[in-house]
Amino acid sequence: MRLATTLCLLGAMAFSFVGCSQPSPFAFRDVSPESLEIQDAGKPVLVYNHGMLLKEGVKEQYRRSAYLHPIYAPDGTVLTADFPDDHPHHRGAAWAWPEVTFLGETHDIWAVQGMQARFVRWVEKSTKTDRAVVSVENGWFLGDRKAVTEMVELTIHPEKDNRREIEVSLRFEAVDEPVTLRGREKKGYGGFGIRFAPRTDTVLRSDAGVEAKDSDMVPHPWTELEATFEGRRAGLRVDDDPENPGEGPVGWCLRHYGYVAANYPGTTAITLTPGKPLALRYRVTVFSKP
Repeated sequence: MRLATTLCLLGAMAFSFVGCSQPSPFAFRDVSPESLEIQDAGKPVLVYNHGMLLKEGVKEQYRRSAYLHPIYAPDGTVLTADFPDDHPHHRGAAWAWPEVTFLGETHDIWAVQGMQARFVRWVEKSTKTDRAVVSVENGWFLGDRKAVTEMVELTIHPEKDNRREIEVSLRFEAVDEPVTLRGREKKGYGGFGIRFAPRTDTVLRSDAGVEAKDSDMVPHPWTELEATFEGRRAGLRVDDDPENPGEGPVGWCLRHYGYVAANYPGTTAITLTPGKPLALRYRVTVFSKP
């Protein structure tokens, strides 16, 4: 009798635990064969573009993959741009360098010339009550030859008080021959950057306050752009992880036309070698102002 009672209680407890489990608010949706959308409570958060995309009317040389666009503010405002007329190689949130040297030749992944970043496989697509995780393996290809293995992991957190945090983890490793990276000569741009959608009343900020002028390679632990997008006030902030390589905060490319980028390694070249990956981490915070 006691055994039967105990088994009944255990069964009831197990049912209770199952019944109390919370479903994840996050979900994935294929918006096209080339693009995966991450949603939170039915609202779009961002799109990861894994296919090779090209806007109608844009030159074939600008076809590209492996970037985020659109990125949405918590109120649904689109914050990023893709294929803008002034810089058709700019693409939402991307990680790319203008000087990539492999086997004695220099290529420009930033401007999509020569070497290309292309999708290889999904590593993880998972949802929990407090986050969604997307992990992807890409490759840097020169024709059919892969020079670098690129790993991208995005951790998306729930919206809270009109803000949302997105953790971006990047890892790059040469496959079998060294690959050298460097930002653009003199200005140093290249690395993790955001191209913003059309807007008005733009304000660029950093730890030093409002940035009144465009700048190159000035170190900051974080920067953000706030503006009015289609009548709604919103913005996006990028924090450089203090554990990223380099001495002190990274230098930034800040442009009031709508571009913010963490420029690692800047004008100093670094070399990727097999077995010694380069790891970079950033925290992206999107926000809306009611």
